[in-house]
Amino acid sequence: MTTDHEAVRELLGAWAVGALMPGDERTVAPHLADCDPCAAEATRLRTTVRHLDGPPLAAGPAPAGRARVLDLALRARPAAARTAPHAAPYAAAVAGLQAMLREVDAHVSWETHVVHDWNVHDTVAHLLAADEPLAVRLRLRDPGPCDVVDGAPWRVAWAARTEETLTRERLLTPARTVASWESQATALLASPEAHDPELAGRATTLMGSRLPLADHFLVRAFEAWVHTADIGRALDVPVPPPRTPHLWQLVRLAVRILELALGSGAPAVALTIAGDGGELSWVLGSGAEPVSAELVLGPVDFCLLMGGRVDPAEVPRGVSGSESAAQQVLTRAASLAWL
Repeated sequence: MTTDHEAVRELLGAWAVGALMPGDERTVAPHLADCDPCAAEATRLRTTVRHLDGPPLAAGPAPAGRARVLDLALRARPAAARTAPHAAPYAAAVAGLQAMLREVDAHVSWETHVVHDWNVHDTVAHLLAADEPLAVRLRLRDPGPCDVVDGAPWRVAWAARTEETLTRERLLTPARTVASWESQATALLASPEAHDPELAGRATTLMGSRLPLADHFLVRAFEAWVHTADIGRALDVPVPPPRTPHLWQLVRLAVRILELALGSGAPAVALTIAGDGGELSWVLGSGAEPVSAELVLGPVDFCLLMGGRVDPAEVPRGVSGSESAAQQVLTRAASLAWL
């Protein structure tokens, strides 16, 4: 009788050339996260494929030809897992990051600095940690020691979880970390909550925000895209924004979070997000006062502002009325980032 170990080894050739079927991917990724011999064999096979394709490129920013190939690959994006609409942006973001990481594995050093004090390997480990609270809530994994810090503010618990994960994953190979992240992402996308809008309508508090589970899937999409873009900048490879329908789902979520953060005591500001796919407007702050300012932002700029990747003083915007009221909205938006 063929063991799981033997079955996975038979699939490693297909894994090395990126030709696994979706069902096989769900088998191989978690096994590689737990099995050192198979992870080593997978790395050897992928190295062989790389050599057959030609000599590896030097580490560092990708040259123009490589950047163009990567850009086209990311725009095409591999097929994402099929889910309900609320989880589709996360599925697409996972597929986009997988495409980027395949190129990192083939042509670029995992030690390349990305953001904060993280290299590429660390950034994937961070995403592994960031997805864990949702995985724990959906009972896809058991809580870790940093998931049960009684009474600690969520940012303190989050910092502890990130540090614990980085410390653990830095002792492992990048292939092991990527396999663990892929396994967890695959489990999230296979969960009933990713396919049933009714189940995803239940509210729960994660990362300091009480939101429906559907919105927490959007938060995961937001973070996966932002960190894929971080890696792209480190490699001098432009990463496209989410597909237009997905981008507007992220915009609506970000506005809801910003609206809650501003509260009813802030000066009333009319916020308009306008760009590819349409235009939407909201009045943020006090509903009992006249509008103090009108603020117009593009959808990508707004999302990058909420992700802490754009300076609120420099983000492209249109403003009429009170500059200080508009700036208060921009500053508050940037302050909400934990990425």
